[in-house]
Order: sequence, then structure tokens, then C-alpha cells
Amino acid sequence: MKTTRFTLRNLAAGFAIALALASCQNNESINPQKDLLPQSFSVDIPPSISSNAAGGRIGGRVQTDTLQGNEIYRNLGTFINVGKNASKIVEGFINGVRKYRIDKIQSLTYTSDEDGRAKNLIVKSKVDFEGTTWDYQLTVTDAADESQADGGKAMQLFWNTDIVKGIAIIKPYNSDRNKNSKVPDALFKVTYTEGGSLGYEKQMEVFISGVPLGNPITEPYSINTVHMFAGKKGNVIDVVGNSNHPNASFFTTDKGFNWAFVASGNELFDIGVAEVGLPSSSLDNSDRNVLLKDNSIKNVFTKAINTIWPGIDQTQVAAYLKNTAAPGYFSKNGFMRGGTSPGTEWDALAARLGALSPYNPLQTSNLVVKFK
Repeated sequence: MKTTRFTLRNLAAGFAIALALASCQNNESINPQKDLLPQSFSVDIPPSISSNAAGGRIGGRVQTDTLQGNEIYRNLGTFINVGKNASKIVEGFINGVRKYRIDKIQSLTYTSDEDGRAKNLIVKSKVDFEGTTWDYQLTVTDAADESQADGGKAMQLFWNTDIVKGIAIIKPYNSDRNKNSKVPDALFKVTYTEGGSLGYEKQMEVFISGVPLGNPITEPYSINTVHMFAGKKGNVIDVVGNSNHPNASFFTTDKGFNWAFVASGNELFDIGVAEVGLPSSSLDNSDRNVLLKDNSIKNVFTKAINTIWPGIDQTQVAAYLKNTAAPGYFSKNGFMRGGTSPGTEWDALAARLGALSPYNPLQTSNLVVKFK
């Protein structure tokens, strides 16, 4: 049996944003120590489960014809990294406008150093959005395109000052036309809370939609929608999510899968544990057992292999899929092994997975991010 490669392009580069908002004519002096903007808007995720590189040692190999762990889980790290970078871009954008000392209601115009286009910035107070009255709303638009259907919006930020809580929506194309010309419809939203009801010290939820699909031959696993959550408590970070891959197929010609997963990592030791499922993109189900057990990587691959090669030696199949046993264990060097814990530090993380569940695949596939 020939080993199959599973690849996914790194979309983070496609979301490069103009973070330095310069050349603004502002009559007020700048005091970066005094503003109303959130100081933080992301949850750091350990590289062990968020690396977008293939690297890492390959463990659990028993024979030449075995699907390797880093091939199985490479998309997991890339996908988490996309969500992680989306939140970092939001933070960068916020820090870019921080120099204008957003300490009161104001509006201004500046010329972007990134694409040379005029951008308008306005701050309002007491704004309703998604069932909440926010203390402030900041909107940045591409001035020349405010008459377009999207209003030329580059970013909207809603936030409260009594507790750290906010929503940020960004359209990369309107932020920097030079870097983001190939993603004219992509949008992403990040919600961020500190001290929320779920028991995490801080948590974020990332939504991405409108990413154009790649060529099904050269980029068969390109993302077009993403839904991810990350929560931090102490040194432990829990992450759950779905990513829709409409072009994805595994061995057979069947297309359209969600990369659904739950993971937990320890940032102090940079280790992690993850469980991944491959449900159909059209599956309308939120049951954890259906998403991660019935549609586990091992089950999906086993079914596909037996479909395309009926009567194949099951010993050969078992050897090939050895590293698909769940959960997968990771160190700072990448994938270690599947199904068998390397030690007590990983056991503590694995015990957390049972309380975590991915999202409904169909809802992720139909996800659409919108501005207010």
C-alpha cells in the first residue's frame, strides 16, 4: 500500500493585515499609556499542537509501509495555527490604532502605509451588537469603498471596559489591498473574554469564512470556513474546532470533510493531546461520539481503504493505520505516538478531552462572518 500525503496550505499568510496605521493627521498628542482599548485579545496555544510545519520526529513506526503520525496530524497544527494567527492579527490591528489614544469618542482619517489608501476611523459609545450593549465600537473603513456593499469595512471592534470582553471582525482585503488581493471575500471574527462563565481565565472563539478554495488537484485540502475555541486556565489550554474542506477526499472519490478535533496542551511543558474526526461536511450532528468516534481518522480511513481495495489483507491495513489510534500525543518536537500515553503529564491532558466536543459540521460548513 502506498503512503498517502495529506497537506493543507497555510492560510495565515493570506491574512496579512496592515497593522501599522501611520500618516494620520491627528491634532491631539499621543499618550500610549492612556486609552480605552483592550490590552489583550488572544489565547496563546502551545506550539506542540499549533505548529504549521511538518517537522517533529516520527514515532510508532513498525514497518516501511505505515502512515506516519506527522502526516496524519499536520493539518491539525496548521488549522489551529490559522485560528491562532487570526487572533494575533486582531491584537496587532488594535495596537496599530492604540497610538491615536482612543480615550474618547473621535473620528479621524489616515493614509495606510501598507496600500497607500485613505482609511477612516470612528469610535462610538453604547452600541448594540449580537444581543449585547457594548461600551464602545471602533470601525475602520477603506474611504474610497464606503459606497460598496460591504461599506469598505476593514475592522469593527466592540468592547467593554468594566470586564475584558470584546468582538473583533476583520476583512483583510479592505485592510491592505496589496497583500490580500487574492482573498477579496475572506472575513474573520474573534470573540474574547477574560473571566467568563466557562471557568477559563481567558477564552477566545474564532470564525473564518469566505476563503476561496484552492485548485482541487494542487490544493485538495484548502480551507474555506473555520470555527475554533480556545480557553486557558493556568498552564493548560483547551482547544476545540472544525474546519471545512470541501475538496478533501481520502483514498476514494468521496469529497467534502470537516477536520473536527478536540485538544489540550500544557504551555509550560509544550506538550499536547488531541483527538480528531473526519465527519462529512454535510453531517448535521453535534454528538461527540458521532464526530470523534464513529468518524475517527482510523474508522474513516479503514472504510475508505476497504472500499477501494476490497478483500485487502486486514493485517496490512492495521499496520498502515497504526498511528491513527486515538488520542494522538505530542511534544515540542511534534507527534510522538497514537493511543498509548508517554507519561503522567500527558495523562492529565488526555483526561480533559472527554469534556470537549467539536462543532456541528454542517453549521461550520455554512458559516458566514458578517459586519454589523
